[in-house]
Order: sequence, then structure tokens, then C-alpha cells
Amino acid sequence: MTTNPIAPPFTPESAARKVQLAEDAWNSRDPERVALAYSLDSEWRNRTEFFRGRDEIVAFLKRKWAKELDYRLKKTLWGFRENRIAVSFEYEWHDARGQWYRSYGNELWEFDEAGLMRRRLASINDAEIAEAERRIR
Repeated sequence: MTTNPIAPPFTPESAARKVQLAEDAWNSRDPERVALAYSLDSEWRNRTEFFRGRDEIVAFLKRKWAKELDYRLKKTLWGFRENRIAVSFEYEWHDARGQWYRSYGNELWEFDEAGLMRRRLASINDAEIAEAERRIR
């Protein structure tokens, strides 16, 4: 599958579905599956990293999930307009030492006519938590 059937302009239902599909894909922790939702020349800003294209997205996700173990994510639709969607999210993960974290943030998404994300801007903050404080399982 190289195209996404949910294309702009978005409705409340299609925007919510797009967010849920993204959450499901990211929770699979399968970089190749996740990358299929992005255009071939997709531009990303993730924290302080900037990169472009599916190959760089896959490489980034492999690095990410090698470090962020037992990753679980929850995304929430914040708003949408025409070909853009804004989401808030939180995810939980632990490092190799067993320290748990909750990462919070916001993403701005822009889609091409086929429904592939051509631009993703993510701002993320991390907070150490105890395992007993986890909310996402």
C-alpha cells in the first residue's frame, strides 16, 4: 500500500480517523509501515532533528525505537482545516536501564492531494515517571 485513502479536505470524521490510523501505525513500531503514510519527499522536524524522505524517516524510527523501549502512544485530534491536522499526544517508554518516561507534545501535519503527509512538525518534552505512574498500556 503506497497511498492513503483518507485525503483532504478533511471532515471531523475523516480527521479523527486519520489520527487513529497514525496512532495505530506508530504503536506497531514498524518503521516501514509508518513510513508509507508519508510522501516520498516528506519533510520532518522532530525535536531538534530535520530530515526529508521515507528513507530518512525509516532510519529515524529505527533509532527511536531502539532507544525508546516498550513504546506506547496516544494521539488526540486538536484541530483541522483543509489539508492540515493538529494533534496533541503523549507516549510512554523506558530506556535500557529501566527508567520510564512520558513524552508529551504537539504535531502539525500537512497532507498532499493523495492524503500522504508531506510535512510533519513535532515539538516534544520528556518527563521521568515511575512505572506505577504509567497511563498507557
